Amino acid sequence: MTTEPEPRDYPDSFFVSAYWGARKESPEACASRAAVLLEALADCDPLLDHWYKSIRSRKGTKKLSLMPPDVSVLTDLFRQGTNREGGRIFEELGFMLWINNGGAPSDYASLRLRCGDYAGTSPNSCFLSLPFDGPTAERVLTPSVLESVMRGMVAAWEPDWTVAMSDAHQEMDDPDNKTNAWVGWLTYFSKQRGTVPPLPAPVRIEPVEDKGTLIVLTPERFTVANPEHMALARRVRELLTRAGLIKAR
Repeated sequence: MTTEPEPRDYPDSFFVSAYWGARKESPEACASRAAVLLEALADCDPLLDHWYKSIRSRKGTKKLSLMPPDVSVLTDLFRQGTNREGGRIFEELGFMLWINNGGAPSDYASLRLRCGDYAGTSPNSCFLSLPFDGPTAERVLTPSVLESVMRGMVAAWEPDWTVAMSDAHQEMDDPDNKTNAWVGWLTYFSKQRGTVPPLPAPVRIEPVEDKGTLIVLTPERFTVANPEHMALARRVRELLTRAGLIKAR
């Protein structure tokens, strides 16, 4: 008999992430998409309206402001994030960019972008880490703000799926990463993945333009400590699996 892993007893974290398959794109194309995302995030909440990249030089480390976004600056940063080994550049593995908002621990957000990978060795992704506790988290971790963030990711990256959830929830939803998607507090599937079936109350289903469907499990903050929330998440995962939106890896 299998049992669910217990929620962790150390501070949790929360993230919103988007994933898509192999897609060959230039640093310029990745930069253009990143600029769309940064503009969208700035409209979601003040926490997300300033972004910095730490730049090292002989004089020390300084913060390069990326707002308002400049495509040429972002292009250079993506070029610097090319996979290299022994002087060889592996463009087929895409480009990486990691930035943050420069905030204190309770107001800290970071954004990790991986794009342009067409080798298919690992998924392209957009990963946003958000505060979990405190006044800022209370303001940001709401369906309305998270939905805006996810819509911004969809507009920028056209992902296969996106999710907003805590680390503890992810570990309990799919602890061994055996399936090709997680079911979070909020989850999005592109229309290419299939059609979202009817889901039980209080789940809300919303179209995201003509690109796909957004699923919101609960109007209040989802927590793994609430057995009703977890039972609902398991039921929704079962229905999405039956519909073919979630499959074994």
